[in-house]
Amino acid sequence: MTSRATQAVIWAMPAVNTDLMLQAALKTGAKENEIVYWSRPVDWRNQTLTPNPDAIYLMPFFNTKHAPIVLEVPPATSDSSFTGNIDDIWQMPLEDAGPAGADKGAGGKYLILPPGYKGKLPAGYIVLRSPTYSGYALIRSTLRSRSEADVANAVAYGKRLKLYALADAAHPPATRFTDAANQLFDATIPYDTRYFESLSRIVQNEPWLERDKVMIDQLKSIGIEKGKPFAPDEQRRKKLDQAALDARDWIAHELERAYTPYFPGARWVVPAAQALVQDASKGYSEPDIYPVDARALVYSMGYVGIKRLGEGQFYLLSWQDKNGGALDGSHHYRLTVPQNAPVRQYWSVTVYDHDTHALIRNMTRASRSSQSTDMVKNADGSTDIFFGPDVPAGHEKNWIPTERGEKFELLFRAYQPARPLFDKTWTLPDPVKVDAS
Repeated sequence: MTSRATQAVIWAMPAVNTDLMLQAALKTGAKENEIVYWSRPVDWRNQTLTPNPDAIYLMPFFNTKHAPIVLEVPPATSDSSFTGNIDDIWQMPLEDAGPAGADKGAGGKYLILPPGYKGKLPAGYIVLRSPTYSGYALIRSTLRSRSEADVANAVAYGKRLKLYALADAAHPPATRFTDAANQLFDATIPYDTRYFESLSRIVQNEPWLERDKVMIDQLKSIGIEKGKPFAPDEQRRKKLDQAALDARDWIAHELERAYTPYFPGARWVVPAAQALVQDASKGYSEPDIYPVDARALVYSMGYVGIKRLGEGQFYLLSWQDKNGGALDGSHHYRLTVPQNAPVRQYWSVTVYDHDTHALIRNMTRASRSSQSTDMVKNADGSTDIFFGPDVPAGHEKNWIPTERGEKFELLFRAYQPARPLFDKTWTLPDPVKVDAS
């Protein structure tokens, strides 16, 4: 049973990841077909996997079991825009939204249909056929800076989103928004029996997909079966706990070996396997691959599927310094971001707990970005970012705190990236260990 349960953890990772975020949303007081949002850039209380602390987040959680759902996106303006992604429960991208999405910044009505929908399709909608009833959108309202005025503008623009049933399209009711800014929103992966409780919820509420029917008997053998409660006894709970830990250890081992460096001779990697990017964006329709292992690695440390990776956003990950040493919160490091970073919006670098892939708890700051108007630049236009357990002398404005004795990882984000990042005429050097002075 243990080996089957371990494989179930690996196979189910993206869907369980989604369910955990939904459960956290429900705890805020929100419901499905409503929008959870953060009225300021997220802090450590947002315990999702590698969130962006330099954007205003809005998360519509939809369920089409009773009716098709419309997500209405406003047009971009000269000072307001979205980077958005709409996914099914398996985090398979249905479409992107905003200037890099299907509406191309003109705004649009995304019509999300339930599995097997055969009703007449109205004109004027961007139609998304979801293979599952449930899913969510991750909408980032772009910040020009962290000033109170720019935060308020990004929030106000974000709240122009609308979410409603297609049947109400003629006179949509007001969309309900729930602010999660002051609440603990914990969606970190629990590697124990709670993982299987989440998986059972998914099995009960969602249709079996043809590609996954091989898992029906596998899950039945560990106590998860459609139409039946998941009620493991103490002995089975111990086995499931161990199976989840085995999966965690396998994922941690593979994560540090799965990706090749993006820049020659450097440590930064793109945290997504090419096979997964291609297959997921096509609805897992490639005839000879189904990258379940690669999918588990990605969704054990992050969330949201992107239809057109590289158009709206691009990510680089590192957990090592220039010499290959693990990034350790007890030490001090410097990352130099060269001048003329190839972005049309902004770049940022964020520190995460290497074990949970969430923001380090109780830290006052998690990132620095090109939106941070108080940062000090070097004479050549480059910017030094410092990491460590205490403030390096003279560099407080460019410093991100770390936790002593805990490993951490860095995620560099480029929003609306430009060609020099892809042809690698602009490169990001590795962080360098430095002493406290």
